[in-house]
Amino acid sequence: MDLARTEVAPGRGAKGSAAARLGLLAVPVAFFAVFFAYPVAAIVARGLHVDGAWRFGRLWDVLGQSDIRHVLWFTTWQALASTALTLLVALPGAYVLARLDFPGRQALRAVVTVPFVLPTVVVGTAFLALVGRGGLLDDLWGLRLDTTVWAILLAHVFFNYAVVVRTVGGLWAQLDPRQEEAARMLGASRLRAWRTVTLPALGPAVAAAALMVFLFTFTSFGVVQILGGPTFSTLEVEIYRQTSEIFDLSTAAVLTIVQFAAVGAILAVHAWTVRRRESALRLVDAAGTARRPRGGGQWALLAGVLASIAVLLVLPLAVLVQRSLDAPGFAYYRALTRDDGNVFLVPPIDAVGNSLQYALAATAIAMVVGGLAAAALTRRDAGRLVRGFDALLMLPLGVSAVTVGFGFLIALDEPPLDLRATWILVPLAQALVGVPFVVRTMLPVLRAVDQRLREAAAVLGASPWRVWREVDLPMVRRALLVAAGFAFAVSLGEFGATVFIARPDNPTLPVAVARLLGRAGELNYGQAMALSTILMVVCAVALLVLERLRTDRAGEF
Repeated sequence: MDLARTEVAPGRGAKGSAAARLGLLAVPVAFFAVFFAYPVAAIVARGLHVDGAWRFGRLWDVLGQSDIRHVLWFTTWQALASTALTLLVALPGAYVLARLDFPGRQALRAVVTVPFVLPTVVVGTAFLALVGRGGLLDDLWGLRLDTTVWAILLAHVFFNYAVVVRTVGGLWAQLDPRQEEAARMLGASRLRAWRTVTLPALGPAVAAAALMVFLFTFTSFGVVQILGGPTFSTLEVEIYRQTSEIFDLSTAAVLTIVQFAAVGAILAVHAWTVRRRESALRLVDAAGTARRPRGGGQWALLAGVLASIAVLLVLPLAVLVQRSLDAPGFAYYRALTRDDGNVFLVPPIDAVGNSLQYALAATAIAMVVGGLAAAALTRRDAGRLVRGFDALLMLPLGVSAVTVGFGFLIALDEPPLDLRATWILVPLAQALVGVPFVVRTMLPVLRAVDQRLREAAAVLGASPWRVWREVDLPMVRRALLVAAGFAFAVSLGEFGATVFIARPDNPTLPVAVARLLGRAGELNYGQAMALSTILMVVCAVALLVLERLRTDRAGEF
């Protein structure tokens, strides 16, 4: 009898595990259905459902317009150019941080990652201070790039450098160097050994990094909005212009559908490259692969990477800080405490407190939703439906944040979801962006927990909650803190959706910066630089805390 019960129990446990996994997914599915799918569907329906009929012919009418075709071409072209330039600049940095051991390596890793967690508004403002009117290059040599596409491309390299370093460098550090050394011993040159041994192993990681950079630049908003001006417009910027300035929801809906289809295709290819990346590779402990630079070539490469990081990543931020201090006596910072009754209904400094409160609320929401989703996706034997939801979790990173924000205003304005006048609307929009980072940070760590430990605790009578508390939590505590830090940082910088739903008397930091840059006058410009510096410092501090907390697996893209 006892043996029979022992044999039956696993089957029941498997069924119970599947049921529990679906139960855990209930909250994330409901969250994404109500606060992502519903608002996006609402704005698309508002644009294409006219006079009680669907006007799908509007798709071809819009796409046939020459100015829209130009937007589509520029969006694709600049994303491809930004991706190629980022790979060209960042791959040497990935090698240096993965394979070379030198003083300050960990600090340099943190410096490289700072730009990625910075809000796009800050990135655009930093490059405006460097290459724009009255910027450093303008003062020194009379050179301005803010009216050229180069400013956008360089800002995208600045923003996405860490994506390549973390994605490619993380795998590079774990590749067994003895494979390449064996090829050298057989007579291959250093270049041929790298091309025939290392590069094929890095291929999936390079492809995954390239796709992520392409995705981020294809949907670029804040950088192009600030640096592109009226000359350059991406799909995201054009959706914003059609909804907020021209009020042409039909055209905005068509552009949303086009962007949604493009993002879906990118994410499908990305998921395929990730599966290839997880295929069998000969990996070793990353701590044992880095060596002191040897020979003039490696020292020259290290010096070149350090110089490129100083020019491309550090210099724009240093110029931003310097411009915020141009006025004597911290005048720009002191002006933030005054209410001019013009740009804001409250003193601009209030945006700091607003952003922190919104980010804390958004982090709490993202941790609950993302934590439940990660727990449900932990088992590798999850069904196709569950794995499909895993891919859907990435959609908020690529779908137009402008569409989501405007969809919030349209869809969430009637009972029982009349939230348009409430403060919670902003954290909900920010949490949508934070959830994918929470899932991607926690999932690898949760999957690394030995399933037999959970099963043993369950056999001993522990409830699912106690199993989580006693088995999983001690092992994933650091990953939880890292995930919370990422969610907090990205919530602070969310701009595309927040610009629509933040109330005039409760602006966030990115919205406040954009408003100040949108008005003429030296004082407004100086205050924008000061607010951007404050936002940069807050994000950098959050990142430094993450670097101290992260494990080898947590925190990788």
